[in-house]
Amino acid sequence: MAVLRTPDERFRGLEDYDFEPHYVTITDQRLGPLRMHYLDEGDPAAPVVLMLHGEPTWSYLFRHAVAPLVAAGRRVVAPDLVGFGRSDKPDSPGDFSYESHVRWLSSFVASTGLRDALVVGHDWGGLLGLRLVTGIDTLATGYVAANHGYPTGDAPPNDALREWQRFAAATPEFDVPVTVARACVTDLNAAVRAAYDAPYPGEEYKAGARVFPALIPVTPDDPSAQAVRDSRAALSGSAMPFLTVYGERDPIAGAADAMFQQLVPGAAGLPHVRLPDAGHNMPEDAGAAFGQIIAGFARSLSGGPGGGADDQRAVGSRRGNGARASSS
Repeated sequence: MAVLRTPDERFRGLEDYDFEPHYVTITDQRLGPLRMHYLDEGDPAAPVVLMLHGEPTWSYLFRHAVAPLVAAGRRVVAPDLVGFGRSDKPDSPGDFSYESHVRWLSSFVASTGLRDALVVGHDWGGLLGLRLVTGIDTLATGYVAANHGYPTGDAPPNDALREWQRFAAATPEFDVPVTVARACVTDLNAAVRAAYDAPYPGEEYKAGARVFPALIPVTPDDPSAQAVRDSRAALSGSAMPFLTVYGERDPIAGAADAMFQQLVPGAAGLPHVRLPDAGHNMPEDAGAAFGQIIAGFARSLSGGPGGGADDQRAVGSRRGNGARASSS
């Protein structure tokens, strides 16, 4: 068992990613100290947009969304999950679980003092982000779901997810740039592909990326299934504003926006977006547009009636009126 750290020189000169690195150290009971990297842009006193990446990307995914958000007067915080980006990387798949990621990310939120944030979750960042939103009652004033579901394991996975899980577990070489590119509609140039490869000097650095697909609950007795059920139950009674922004050309999670619009009362009446020329990795396909959409949603939370943090925070603190939004 070892914890690896990608050399800093791997991250020099990346295309469109000249952000200053920031770090916090959290403690895992078994692994010891783990350093987490995060992007932190904009006025430190401004309202926070917390952006959570998925698999096998890192905060680089959100690079084109940062400028529109900062221009709109927001502070953008985007951590690299443990095992990804510039954060530390345990080298054994057994070091990772859904629950360990929830603990690590919760420790990050506590260490950075984040609260009253607009939380944005993409892919696995959504599966983790919703656990935090429903578990930390001071964290979120609103939520943006981007191309992710929220499986409990009570329904079988679709064929695309099954194939993805088989591939990640069995492939001799886990080619991260190729994997990212396959989930995009746009062609990724050599420089962007190199940036997605930067965190991984060798296969031993990829344990977190390789195991993530296997951690998705796909059976009712999955170790995290009940926690997700409880979180979904909280969401079903939440008036917290909940926006979906999805790349339409996504075979894995492309239809999950309709599920959230039906599940969460706070999704009713909001201008949900489907981007027809974007795939699963929608923030890569349409990053600037994504940032502009989030900025508009953030303005609506702070500027509209009942837009204060005390009124909009915390899932489950008040019940909606039972209204549901239809699929956009």
